[in-house]
Amino acid sequence: MKSVQDALYNWLTIEIVAAARPHDEAARDTASFFLAILENNFGVTAVKAAKDEASGRYVVEYRCGGETKTAHFPVELAEAIWRQIEAEPEKYGS
Repeated sequence: MKSVQDALYNWLTIEIVAAARPHDEAARDTASFFLAILENNFGVTAVKAAKDEASGRYVVEYRCGGETKTAHFPVELAEAIWRQIEAEPEKYGS
């Protein structure tokens, strides 16, 4: 991954899937993989995300270099993978 922004986006998209499908071990493992990239490659810690319905964005808050920072992602993009899985579950297992 070339940037923190890219790594945060990848983590967020699969974190949404893992939260919606708690039985999906592959989604949980993939979310952990991207979290490890954030921690090991970019020094990011304390990552958390919240959906802001009013703005139509996910707000990801994280710590990096001793500072609290935020990143914003459109709901439509952040939930695209989850919506695809929900629309065609037979392609992705249970």
